[in-house]
Amino acid sequence: MMDNDKKIGSYKYVAEPFHVDFSGKLTLGVLGNHLLNCAGFHSSERGFGIAKLNEDNYTWVLSRLAIELDDLPYQYENFTIQTWVENVYRLFTDRNYAIYDKDDKCIGYARSVWAMINLNTRKPANLIELHGGDISQYIVDKPCPIDKPSRIKVSTTTPITHLEAKYTDIDINGHVNSVCYIEHILDLFPLEKFKYQGVKRFEMAYVAESYYGDKLSFYVDAVDEIEYHIEVKRNDEQVVCRSKIIFNTKK
Repeated sequence: MMDNDKKIGSYKYVAEPFHVDFSGKLTLGVLGNHLLNCAGFHSSERGFGIAKLNEDNYTWVLSRLAIELDDLPYQYENFTIQTWVENVYRLFTDRNYAIYDKDDKCIGYARSVWAMINLNTRKPANLIELHGGDISQYIVDKPCPIDKPSRIKVSTTTPITHLEAKYTDIDINGHVNSVCYIEHILDLFPLEKFKYQGVKRFEMAYVAESYYGDKLSFYVDAVDEIEYHIEVKRNDEQVVCRSKIIFNTKK
């Protein structure tokens, strides 16, 4: 039986100068990108990565992501991300993360939900049956003391801004990259907001795909001065994702 240390992936990074914002700290978009890369590294090293799945016409799709932070690394600082599989269900799997600073102090956690889809039919695959259920042997009983992604509701019917999906938004699958949504949503808030308030919790729920040339419209509900719910629609019709941001007061 495999011990937990071998089931957990651990990956080291440096906060590069071009990966930090005006405050000198790692941006949330770059952190999100690192989290997704860690999922790819971890799954590939254990035989259920995208390259292997593509051979059988399957791929992983991110459904939900929740990040909760106490701090972020400064430029040039080393940090480590750990990732592990918490649960495997028939149609999706829960993957968690822990983020450690240069002193190995835990400064944040993340939870994600992934589905595996057939590239031809775009329908979910049965994870329990695929590859003999091999993924289940990597389940780890390791604490992740943050709430699971919540259901996000947005009631406003008037968008606050629009943008057209451009070249830099499009990923290898031909649709808007999941991290680009994070960056576009953060851009809805003025710089002053980030001078005095850090992001405590950030959630994304991915609903549908959008493509080059699509008009993306952003709808925002302000629950109060620290919590906001956001919905993104393509071409004024289909919801492509929803987000929740909870700010805290900067120290």
